[in-house]
Amino acid sequence: MKKFLFSAVAFLFAINGYSQTDDYDNGVVSLAGREGFAIQSKDGDFVFRPYMLVQTSAKFNWYDDEGLDKAYNQDNIANSGFAIPYAVLGFNGKAFKKVSYNLSINAAASGAEILQQAWFDVAVNKGVAFRVGKFKTPFSHAYLTTLGESLMPQVPTSLTASVILPYSLNAVTPKIATGFDLGAEMHGLFGKFGYEVGIFNGTGSTSNSATKTASDDWHIPSLLYAGRLSYMPLGLMPQSQGSPKLLDTDRLLLAASTSMNVESENESTNDYRLGLEFAWLHNRLYIGAEWYYMHVGFTEREKITDTYSYMGGYAQLGYFATDKLQISARYDIYNRNGMDANGYLNMPALGLNYFIGCNLKLSAMYQYTARNNHDTQLDRDNDNLGLATHSAVVMLQYAF
Repeated sequence: MKKFLFSAVAFLFAINGYSQTDDYDNGVVSLAGREGFAIQSKDGDFVFRPYMLVQTSAKFNWYDDEGLDKAYNQDNIANSGFAIPYAVLGFNGKAFKKVSYNLSINAAASGAEILQQAWFDVAVNKGVAFRVGKFKTPFSHAYLTTLGESLMPQVPTSLTASVILPYSLNAVTPKIATGFDLGAEMHGLFGKFGYEVGIFNGTGSTSNSATKTASDDWHIPSLLYAGRLSYMPLGLMPQSQGSPKLLDTDRLLLAASTSMNVESENESTNDYRLGLEFAWLHNRLYIGAEWYYMHVGFTEREKITDTYSYMGGYAQLGYFATDKLQISARYDIYNRNGMDANGYLNMPALGLNYFIGCNLKLSAMYQYTARNNHDTQLDRDNDNLGLATHSAVVMLQYAF
């Protein structure tokens, strides 16, 4: 099994393909078609462009009684009120024709996550480029979408909620999303195909330090090995899930990604991930869907022979009813207790985006978390542990 999983990672490392980026990619706000403010040389070889994104939201979350301790006056309503998910200030640009760069600070975060991104990219040609620093790992259309142009204020829960394991790990229990991380990546575009292959710390955005060791089981560096292959038959797919500037756009994306996080979770598990992506941006319509799988196997030092597999996915739809109003719906599903146990979470959500103008965007969504087909009440209670049954978000966003 180990050889098969590692071979799958190596297979994507050998495929030629692209990264959905341009010279001004920053992963936060789209600068396509914007004049904005920039400092550049007369020949255009050197460009410096600042950008900003501020999201302020009002949240309401209602939780079931399971997991609440009334003796400590824990309430069904929690994690509600006003919040600033992101307050990003950054700059990007290019130099010497071949080098692009990006640095962004999220003042709403704490610790190492304040440094949201910091990378530079060297393009040998259209098919071969190298990126190093802190940036998005090549996994999941939901995360690779530009932050300010997502369909809903919150990414699917199946990506962000930790899995349920019958063992207590000495680190955070794995989740399917890999998000931002420190590492190095090669990427490029060959016709309608693109590729991204990289090696990362595997610690996510919460650390900016080199803390990894060598694998005791596989005798290789205990890092995250990741790759992604994409196919875009209608041209380069924008990193957007719908925008008033893209109402006459027809683009299609099919992608597959895989990764192996070797001796992750403080060297207690080896986590393998596989993902499939579909996105279609057709004039006023946006359709997106993803399926992902994660296999968790314990290291030999843990002396646990059991392995666990998890699967999730979502489908979502957005449509511009007017030139400024986009309505949306999403169905998210997740077997958080593992594929060996019956039962799953299904989380329907409705939302809307209103583009006010002057780079202002008003977003709202409501999500209900349902539990189905569990064998026992304990499995049912564990499945949505820490997740709100009813969740509503209204968010106002400004970007330049």
